[in-house]
Amino acid sequence: MKYVLFDVDGTLIDAVSNQRRVWATWAARHGLDADEVYRVALRTRPMETFAQVAADRDPSECLALLHELEDDDVRSGVYSAFDGASELLHGLTPGAWALVTSNYEHRVRGRFLRTGLPMPDVIVDAAAVEEGKPSPVPYLQAAARLGADPGECLVIEDAPSGVRSGLRAGMTVWGVNATVAVEGVHRHFVSLREAVPHILACLSGPQGTAAL
Repeated sequence: MKYVLFDVDGTLIDAVSNQRRVWATWAARHGLDADEVYRVALRTRPMETFAQVAADRDPSECLALLHELEDDDVRSGVYSAFDGASELLHGLTPGAWALVTSNYEHRVRGRFLRTGLPMPDVIVDAAAVEEGKPSPVPYLQAAARLGADPGECLVIEDAPSGVRSGLRAGMTVWGVNATVAVEGVHRHFVSLREAVPHILACLSGPQGTAAL
């Protein structure tokens, strides 16, 4: 492999409690069951979530409130990077990695600033694509912006939708931060920390093909 493409939330940044809190507040504002809303939100994009849990509400107003809550959380929420994230990202060659996220770039930048993580040159966020994960489009766009062939790219993901996105893009996909491997991953690591030396070795091996 010559390039590595990272998901953000759940892969590099531990934001599960933040996401749950944001959706719980959103659900409370609409008089909805927080657990049910979060269950749907975990597997769909926001507009699809609104269509399922609040079909009688104005989706633009639903989205505006969600954005307000998420932006406030970036400013005031408590965040942490997963163990190994800083070592890993600082150990990568600039121009050889990218972030591919279903969130928005300004929030990612805010979280990275607060956790001390370096930023890459390429970020593909929710605003950059019309089709989000599990479509292959986000990862294919990241590869194109890096000048990379899909076969040269290693994807690091924690969620099924992201894994499917990377696989559909024709890339090698490793799963992290899950006790059980997501279906389809080429390698599985219980934690990001466990994966760090393997990722670095993969990119530094002969012709970038080691440790597959």
